[in-house]
Amino acid sequence: MRVKRASKYGFCAGVRVADAKARRFAAGGGRGSILGALVHNERVVRELEDLGLKSVESLDLAQGPTVVFSAHGVPRSAHEKAREIGLDVLDTTCTFVADIHEEVERAVSNGCHLVIVGDPDHREVVGYTRDLEPDTYHIVSTMDDVRAVDWSVYPKIKVIYQTTLNADDFEAMVQFIEGQNPHTVRADTICYATKENQDAARELAADPEIELVLVIGGKDSANTRHLWEIAALSKSAHLIQSVEDILPEWLEGVTCVGLTAGASTPDSAIDEVEAFLEEIAG
Repeated sequence: MRVKRASKYGFCAGVRVADAKARRFAAGGGRGSILGALVHNERVVRELEDLGLKSVESLDLAQGPTVVFSAHGVPRSAHEKAREIGLDVLDTTCTFVADIHEEVERAVSNGCHLVIVGDPDHREVVGYTRDLEPDTYHIVSTMDDVRAVDWSVYPKIKVIYQTTLNADDFEAMVQFIEGQNPHTVRADTICYATKENQDAARELAADPEIELVLVIGGKDSANTRHLWEIAALSKSAHLIQSVEDILPEWLEGVTCVGLTAGASTPDSAIDEVEAFLEEIAG
């Protein structure tokens, strides 16, 4: 059995920087809480907790002196509340996400109605919309969502994508909005690393030698789930968090396994899976 890795996979630059910032902070004696998971990977969350940085779901539960804002970003009001309750802030927001926050503010100030394509419960999307007036935006994720709105009533519309999505999956939705309102503009907000990982996963699954694709990442990671969906269109594919999730029957008769990983998956997790497969092959 041979193992082939995708040409692009794993930690994106934003996640890598966020993880490094948090670990340097903890190594220097820093203590505090992380608002939500720093990244959507259970392994990273456990490691940071072991370093003294426990994830909490709200600022009210944060134990100081510092609160760490994750790579997904937070609304401006979160910074204000942290200061009000006496917390220092370590901001690890991805620079790409920070730029989108600014684009959202500009669009609203210019009179655009915002359409956020994504999961309304995802921290990134919550960060974009929490401080906005409810009548200034819609969050959509299905065709039913877009059909329920009369888009023609808005003078102009700006479409923002959650960065971890596969934009092709939502093309019909955006075209429907554009059909109702010609003054619709799309923002290019799909993370470049997400695009590269998805293209590489598609290429990996198309490899005729590969019979099985393992996608490594957190169960709550949207971009990891999309990689699995892409791979599963062409090959038998499974989403795993670690070697413990691999079932022996998946490997029966398999001579070549493809590996890829989400943007929140550390290199060590990928290395361990490959080493496990090579040990079985040996």
